[in-house]
Amino acid sequence: MLPGGNEDIIVKPADAHNLLRPETVESLFYLHRITGDKVYRDWGWQIFQAFEKHTKIATGGYSSISNVKSVEKPSFRDKMESFFLGETLKYFFLLFSDDPNLLPLNKYVFNTEAHPLPIRTNIPSPQW
Repeated sequence: MLPGGNEDIIVKPADAHNLLRPETVESLFYLHRITGDKVYRDWGWQIFQAFEKHTKIATGGYSSISNVKSVEKPSFRDKMESFFLGETLKYFFLLFSDDPNLLPLNKYVFNTEAHPLPIRTNIPSPQW
């Protein structure tokens, strides 16, 4: 927090939601795979624990929340986007996996929906 400030960052009320998006976890996955630095797993674990604590629904599933600044009682939006299951949790799984051969980055590339696509190296030249 900055000296004399009451918040370390400014979040406008209209931007204070969490939709359970994957981009931060995706970045942590890439950074960990490339550097091997444990700090990226630690940060991912903190995010995962926050999701468990603040967005998990007792009857099952997870919900986006309306106000991340209301830590004691977050307001559920009663909505879980499909990208949470298809991307966010996939990147958590990959981040925490100890198997370096699980989708290695020199053999696979991920598209914008977190689908792994094999890198082909033996593509024949077109015969025009």
